[in-house]
Amino acid sequence: MRRGSLATVAMFGIMILAAPGVTAEAADVKVLSAAALRHVLNELGPRFERETGHKLAIQYDVVGVLKRQIEGGEQFDVALLTTPFIADLAKQGKIAAGTSAHIARSGIGVFVRTGAPKPDIKTAEAFKRAMLGAKSIGYSKEGATAMYLATLFDRLGIAEPMKAKTKYLPVGRAAQSVAGGEVELALVVISAIEPVPGAELLGPLPAELQSYVGYTGGIGTAAKDAKAGKALLDFLKAPAAVPVLKAKGMEPITR
Repeated sequence: MRRGSLATVAMFGIMILAAPGVTAEAADVKVLSAAALRHVLNELGPRFERETGHKLAIQYDVVGVLKRQIEGGEQFDVALLTTPFIADLAKQGKIAAGTSAHIARSGIGVFVRTGAPKPDIKTAEAFKRAMLGAKSIGYSKEGATAMYLATLFDRLGIAEPMKAKTKYLPVGRAAQSVAGGEVELALVVISAIEPVPGAELLGPLPAELQSYVGYTGGIGTAAKDAKAGKALLDFLKAPAAVPVLKAKGMEPITR
């Protein structure tokens, strides 16, 4: 190759490395993420990759499953789970000390089939009547919603009648299950639902019953590239991420 050609190739390489956001130390970042954050990361993930040069390999599941994987020795760079689970994993030494970052929170909502009767759920008493009046309800057995609903139904005095009409749904299938008539009502973290023809949000749980699910990120103690992991967490907490989080039904946590 002629000297001029070599110089051109070298200059091209320098230009690429000097491009805004591109790093000479691009990394593959393994992320274990709560399914409720899928729609957020579907939009913000590609932006992060373009701006940093890092590549994300994301596994989505309900938080209980992911937590067990981590406790079982699963290698990861970043975990995006519910806040209590990240705190517990930090105590176990699975999350590096001082790396936890609160990202956002989302409330629980009730979904109904389009065109079906829409019961009132605006107050605690109305919500209780709606649950007792429904022929069937559904939610994921493994998610944060299930743990809260068990406590809520017990508090409302309807735990026993709800057991007979509850169907546990696959992760990410709440809206489809309502639209297809598998269940009359589905209860799920609002941010976990993407638009599905035939299903619509009836509304959030009434304020006096609402439970916000907080999502926090942390870097694994055995992360292959902790610096790249921190870059992702910083990106998710940056002002530019706020509009996306809000559009996906989440409330950003800026502190």
